[in-house]
Amino acid sequence: MRAPKRSAGLLLVRGAGDTTEVLLGHMGGPFFAGRESGAWTVPKGEYGPDETAWDAARREFTEELGLPPPEGPVRPLGEVTQRNGKIVTVWAVEADLDTAAFAPGTFTMEWPRGSGRMREFPELDRVAWLGLDRARELLVTAQAAFLDRLGEPSAEGP
Repeated sequence: MRAPKRSAGLLLVRGAGDTTEVLLGHMGGPFFAGRESGAWTVPKGEYGPDETAWDAARREFTEELGLPPPEGPVRPLGEVTQRNGKIVTVWAVEADLDTAAFAPGTFTMEWPRGSGRMREFPELDRVAWLGLDRARELLVTAQAAFLDRLGEPSAEGP
């Protein structure tokens, strides 16, 4: 049996209580064009056994947003397993970020499928600060658990 794929990411958080917002990204590419619900994600990406989850989370933040990961208080939010079997590990980082500076990385895939034509798409086609209720409506279902964990006491750091 093959080991499940693993991803790691950073969930930026600003504000407190009823004004808490999180930074999410809308997944790029043709599968998510025109979709909202279930098409938003914590900025994250896959990593292999030669990299720690924490290092991957920081690297992927830069690759997906085109910005260095911000400095700020860090809290582990643990793992979830998505419907596709991928295990996602996330840390919350208290920080503000100007979304105008967003410059997404890209990926290449055959599109339309079977056409033999390779096209480039953004990893994330947009990012937004969202309140927790709205974020819960839009996030990949399994990742909503990270929003729940924001209110729980937790250990500090990576």
